[in-house]
Amino acid sequence: MSLFVDTSAWYAAADRDDSSNSRAREILGGGEALVTTDHVLIESWLLLHHKLHPQAAEAFWAGLRAGVAKIETVVAADLEVAWSIGESFADQEFSIVDRTSFAVMQRLGILRAASFDSDFAVFRFGPNRKRAFQVIR
Repeated sequence: MSLFVDTSAWYAAADRDDSSNSRAREILGGGEALVTTDHVLIESWLLLHHKLHPQAAEAFWAGLRAGVAKIETVVAADLEVAWSIGESFADQEFSIVDRTSFAVMQRLGILRAASFDSDFAVFRFGPNRKRAFQVIR
């Protein structure tokens, strides 16, 4: 079973001062197959670069290049699903990265996400929006 990793989990694992640091490291080091997207890679790299240090961003990217997680490319069909999510959840402020993450997770059949972002717990999908991702925090 795969675990999708959101920016919030990558950041928490990298920032020793983050209140979720030890939990993020525990989750990411749990031996599960980790999956993220190219959009999450970019968002995480930018956040690490600006909030921590350019070397933290480069170390993160190097880890992904070395195979810490599979990087799934967001494709045109995912962008269309992400647009639909924005229309269906007009009362929410899901970022484009979250929306494309939800789309990729649905496409790949990944139902679990490592995230400290409440949007992953709010989003619902499937018939009558009864399904939810299991958020690992």
